[in-house]
Formats: sequence, C-alpha cells, structure tokens
Amino acid sequence: MQFLSYLKIGIEIIILWYVIYMMLAFIKGTRTEQLLKGIVIIGAIFVIAQQLKLDAILWVMVRLFPLSVLALIIIFQPELRRGLARLGQFGVYQEDGGIIEEISRSAGYLSEKKVGALIAVEREVGLKNYIESGVSIDGKVTKELLISIFSTKAPLHDGAVIIQQGRIVAAGCLLPLTQEANISKSLGTRHRAAIGLSEETDAVCVVVSEETGSMSISTGGKLMHNLSEENLAKLLKEIFYNPHKLRGKRLLKILSKLSPAVSEKGR
Repeated sequence: MQFLSYLKIGIEIIILWYVIYMMLAFIKGTRTEQLLKGIVIIGAIFVIAQQLKLDAILWVMVRLFPLSVLALIIIFQPELRRGLARLGQFGVYQEDGGIIEEISRSAGYLSEKKVGALIAVEREVGLKNYIESGVSIDGKVTKELLISIFSTKAPLHDGAVIIQQGRIVAAGCLLPLTQEANISKSLGTRHRAAIGLSEETDAVCVVVSEETGSMSISTGGKLMHNLSEENLAKLLKEIFYNPHKLRGKRLLKILSKLSPAVSEKGR
C-alpha cells in the first residue's frame, strides 16, 4: 500500500510538472509572459499585505478581485482560444513530398522575380473561417498554378493561398495579423499575417517578400527568413514528417543548420 501511495504521488508530480512546463513553454516570448509577471507581482503584494496586516491594501485588492478575473479573461482571450485549439493536437500529419516540392519551386521562382506571396498549409486545426474569406478554388498544387495566382496582374495576388488536404482550396484569403509588439518593423503585412495564423493555429505559412524576394516560413508563432529554395524544402519536410521533433530550441537548432540567417519572430 505504501508503494502505491508513493507511486500516486510520483504520477501527480510528473503530471503537474508537465502541465506547468507546457504552460511556460506556450507563453514564452509572447505578450502573455509580461502579463504573467505582473500577476506574480500583484500576488506578492497581496501576500505581503496579509503578513503585515495592511488592511487598506487588502480591502482594495479583495474588492477588485472579481473585476480582475473578468479583465484577465478578456486580455488573455487570444491565448486561451489558441491553447484550446491546440489541446487535441496529438496526431502526426504528413504532407505529400510532391506538394512540398511544388511549393518550394514556386516560392523560388517568385523570389527570383520579387513577386510577393503567402501560402498557408492546413494541418490539424481547420482553417475554414479563413478559407471562407477568400475565393474558392479546387486545384492541384502545382508551381504553375501558384505562380499564376500570385502574378501581380492577377486579382487574387494580394491575399493568401490556403492548401487543405493536398489541394488548393482558396486564394485571396485574409489572415489574422500578429499582435506581438516586438516584431521587427521591417516585416510587412504578409509576414505579420503568416506569424498571426501560425500563432492561432498549427498551420505552416510560406512567405515571399515583394521588396527583397527573400523566402520565409512561419510555424508555431516563429518566423524564419532568408531561406534558399533547397533549405525551404528541407524545412518543410522536417515539419511535416517529423513534427514532434520541432519544438522550441530544437526547432531553432535545425534551422540554424539549414541557413545562417535564421530569425525568431523577426528578431
């Protein structure tokens, strides 16, 4: 019986440690991290006020507590929505290698011509809301089709292309812009939209800069830029074929081996 009690305690500690670790990893580098620091400071003030019996401060904090809970829900709403959307992401999604090649080749061509592009590939979290914001298309993923969509003379070139289940399902789509304040000012709307979508969902976004022709990729709220066509293809294969290996620092280590110019959120 004593052994079972120790085992139960050990399991509880492991579960709590994992939950706390995942929460900290999830908010690291986001605006939530700064808000959490503020909450910790307020909590420390409350404990000190209790110990020193500072009645005036305690009275104010107790009266404001119900309002602060509501305020926190409103402030953390994007993060809460993003976290709930990712709760069930345990499966491994694998994209066809031919599609990866077509995306990489089209991005390489558009990069040479300095034609802007934004391609979002759906994984486990659905992109229905963003698909509905664009023009419906049901086409095979090919270099020629992607190039024609993003041609400067094409009516849909300013929006994003969304790929779902190996097919181009929509073009000219509107994506959410990231709300992060520490994003580089040099990044344009396409890059901000790519980061924003990868923050909200598990989608992978490929971006071609209209100004410089540089190729970038965004996943998990991180942006990596200045990739060559070859490195872009390698990175896409790593993401789709080995998704569980790409987390946090391990992701950046893999990226640093592919390209000397790797950036996290445009830093």
